[in-house]
Amino acid sequence: MKYEITEEEGFRFIETKGGSENLVLLHGLFGALSNFQGIIEHFSTSYNVVVPLLPIFELPIRKVSVSGFVDHVARFVEYRGLDKIHVLGNSLGGHIALLYVLAYPEKVGSVILTGSSGLFESAMGTSFPKRGDYDFIKNKTEATFFNPEVASKALVDEVYDIVNDRNKAIRIVATAKSAVRHNLSDKLHQVKAPTLLVWGKEDTVTPAFVGEKFHELIDNSKLLFVEECGHAPMMEHPEIFNKHLEDFLSEVTAKEVS
Repeated sequence: MKYEITEEEGFRFIETKGGSENLVLLHGLFGALSNFQGIIEHFSTSYNVVVPLLPIFELPIRKVSVSGFVDHVARFVEYRGLDKIHVLGNSLGGHIALLYVLAYPEKVGSVILTGSSGLFESAMGTSFPKRGDYDFIKNKTEATFFNPEVASKALVDEVYDIVNDRNKAIRIVATAKSAVRHNLSDKLHQVKAPTLLVWGKEDTVTPAFVGEKFHELIDNSKLLFVEECGHAPMMEHPEIFNKHLEDFLSEVTAKEVS
């Protein structure tokens, strides 16, 4: 699927304009649009699916942090005039989504987290993988998934290019360290929006117990596990993920109407 990326006022994004409800997707450290292909294709005509590209490699280095990305998302939502958004985040994107919800609760209709950071950051690490070793990067990327075949050559190449670009590598490490400093365990009780947690049962980056802890700390939350699935359910089992998401959004929007 070919995505047309719009560039306006310092923002880069795609927007499908397929419906009145806004579904905002926030990506993680590695991969962006390709990670959400299944969601975009499924919901593009029924929702206004919006994917802002996080400026991980564009922000001034002093601003590279989860807070810096939250500020970027906040400015973007304001610029596009989006309201009552359904915000979905994977991995670091989930962490950013939660910080956004905590800062701007009036802007959010619901939250969807999958393999989110924010509670358990040690797996993200504060150092970087070996540079120049393609097989090592390939194995590390494949380990993100239950089925290693999901790690396409294009995805492995993307991660390899990032690892071997010193400027990008520094920014990835800075972001990971920032995530460690922004643990949300003492703030999640403040999240009041309906929340869906979709977790891979075999996630090794943010293991199943992390999803259970999010469920425990967020009162209005629902936790669903996907079997034979790693850190990115929307990539590894897109049909199952989309069904869970569709059911959740239908329930939330029905309550809004009533």
